[in-house]
Amino acid sequence: MTSPNTPDLVFVAAIAAAHGVRGECKVKTFTGDPAAAFTYGPFLDANGVEILRAKRWRPVKDGWVVAFDKEMSREEAQALRGTRLHVPRSALPALDEEEYYHADLIGLTVETLDGTPMGRVKAMHDFGSGDLMEITGTPERPGDWFLPFTHACVPHISLKDRRVTIDPPEEVGSKDEEEGGEG
Repeated sequence: MTSPNTPDLVFVAAIAAAHGVRGECKVKTFTGDPAAAFTYGPFLDANGVEILRAKRWRPVKDGWVVAFDKEMSREEAQALRGTRLHVPRSALPALDEEEYYHADLIGLTVETLDGTPMGRVKAMHDFGSGDLMEITGTPERPGDWFLPFTHACVPHISLKDRRVTIDPPEEVGSKDEEEGGEG
């Protein structure tokens, strides 16, 4: 996600918790190659100020355990919980055609193939079965909803026009219809 204060920064990881007693932190990364987040240089805050440098990292079940070059107590590490870690966009690898950083999609207008407004991209997620686009503000549809981030469901993205065109699958009928009831 692009930082609101400094658009040339990209949010690539967050500190989830302290790990152990040696000041290490459990970190969740949001990069295509999860380990690459630690190779883009020092981590910056949302204002572009250097806050941490990864010294060592190792994968764990749902993230990474990271030792930073700044020695910390467990309490100091725990105080960093929720810290968002950014890097300069220039540190990230170049993208191929039709590849996008998730950060560039957040906030884009969403519409269907026929131009019907569908809200805005709220977030991008990967819960283990592929990328999902979270959409918010869809007229006549309460709450946020998810759409698979595939070429079939998201056939066109225009960063220049700040627009995502979607082709969502047909809506499933009502529960009464599914159960053969009246509806």
